[in-house]
Amino acid sequence: MATRVIAGKEVQVNDEGFMTDATEWNKDIAAAIAVEEGIPELTDNHWKVIDWARDQAKNANWKSPTLRQITTGTGVNTKELFALFPKGPAKKVARVSGLGKPEGCV
Repeated sequence: MATRVIAGKEVQVNDEGFMTDATEWNKDIAAAIAVEEGIPELTDNHWKVIDWARDQAKNANWKSPTLRQITTGTGVNTKELFALFPKGPAKKVARVSGLGKPEGCV
C-alpha cells in the first residue's frame, strides 16, 4: 500500500489515489483533495454531502455511498451534485470524504 502526504499528514492511498484508511481523514485533508479535484473552496453544501457520506460509510464498514444513495440521503438533486462535484460526483465525494472508490464506478 502506498502512502502520500496530504495537508501535511501522511496517509495510506491506493493506486488510484483514494484513501484506504478513512480514520486518517480530517477536514484539512478534505480541503486539499478538493483543490486537487478542481473544487477551490468547500461550501456548506459541500460539507452537507461530505458529512452525510462519512456518516453513512461509518455505519457501512467505510463503504462509499453511490450517487443514488447520496442524492436520496442528502436531498441534493443530481444536477446540484454535479455542480458541487463536477465530472463524476460519486467518485469526487468519496475522494474528498476520505473514502474508497464507490462500487460500480469505472
